[in-house]
Amino acid sequence: MTIRLPLPQRLRAWCAPAPDSAVAANARRGKSPWTDTVHLLWSAWVFITPLLGGHYSWRWAALTIASYPLFLLLYARTLLAPRRSAWRYPLGMLALAFVLLPWYPSGLSYFVFGCVMLHTGRRGSLPRYLLHLLLLNGALALEAHWAGYPWQVVAWILPMTLIIGVVVNVEAAAGEKDLALQLSQDEVRRLAASAERERIGRDLHDLLGHTLSLITLKLELARKLAARDAEASLRELTEAERVARHALAEVRSAVTGIRSTDLAAELASARLLLESSRAHLDYAPPPPGLPAEIERGLALVLREAATNIARHARASRVQVACLREGKAVELSVRDDGVGGVARDGNGLAGMRDRVRALGGTLEIESPRGQGTVLRVRVPLSSADASTPASSVPSPRAPA
Repeated sequence: MTIRLPLPQRLRAWCAPAPDSAVAANARRGKSPWTDTVHLLWSAWVFITPLLGGHYSWRWAALTIASYPLFLLLYARTLLAPRRSAWRYPLGMLALAFVLLPWYPSGLSYFVFGCVMLHTGRRGSLPRYLLHLLLLNGALALEAHWAGYPWQVVAWILPMTLIIGVVVNVEAAAGEKDLALQLSQDEVRRLAASAERERIGRDLHDLLGHTLSLITLKLELARKLAARDAEASLRELTEAERVARHALAEVRSAVTGIRSTDLAAELASARLLLESSRAHLDYAPPPPGLPAEIERGLALVLREAATNIARHARASRVQVACLREGKAVELSVRDDGVGGVARDGNGLAGMRDRVRALGGTLEIESPRGQGTVLRVRVPLSSADASTPASSVPSPRAPA
């Protein structure tokens, strides 16, 4: 028994793009699903062609009313259909053009669309596609000669279909490679996040598993000793409290390490951000052994500076240097953008507050038209200067 869906549901099902359709591919790239519909503007030639022949006619109007909606239907199905079957609809456009050609010169536009959109859903090589175009143009030339078209009318079709077809095919191939690269990058990020979660889980298990087991045992022992040896029970409770405080200190240290911002990682992120804004970033590795608090503050200042450059500077080159000079560390960010920073916005004000909290200074030189230089200088205490950012004092182990 065949179940027939109501007409609205059938229309929704018909308009739903297949998972591997051109519309779905645009959505996966972050584009509007209907990006390709802009090419329909070229179908304006259907309505312009009669002007080149001298006049409009009732026959042209009747054939346009009958054929143009069918062309739009074929165009939509080319974008919505699965990859394996999308090529059939451009063939329908070609068939429409060949059928109408003897009476309808505007059908040449359908022919161009059919030739160009044959690439949709096809994975064949470019030479094979060009061979198909040559064969189709040869068939068109024969029919046009038989129908009495001047050769000049058909002569421009071959270079147009070849040029537009090749351009569209190259763009489609590049888009597929970009999509594959994006999927690879997404997979790398997913695997990195999964590995980081596993690492954090292992660290927390190693950090807390033994300690919590020890606390549990001491509390059980204290409960058993409470009735017959109150002094021993109190010693076990005191020891459990000391172990718990030690565990709390270790957890806080671990969380601080997880939350800390690494300056080297922030430099890499800044480079990606600026490259996307067509600004090349030059930088050297930051000095090792910076105190964690200072490194975190400088990383956040660098993040804000890179964001400001990407949004406002219109720079083509950015240089970042982080040097350790005696009992101070200096971070400088230089760009060749428009300059002219006359007053602090929210970003600069936040950077000044952050640097001031570290006991440092922030200077900006920004002559109009000559770029901007931002310098941050933060003092290092004698204790901090000898303590690497990654080292965290270990609490005394429980007895």
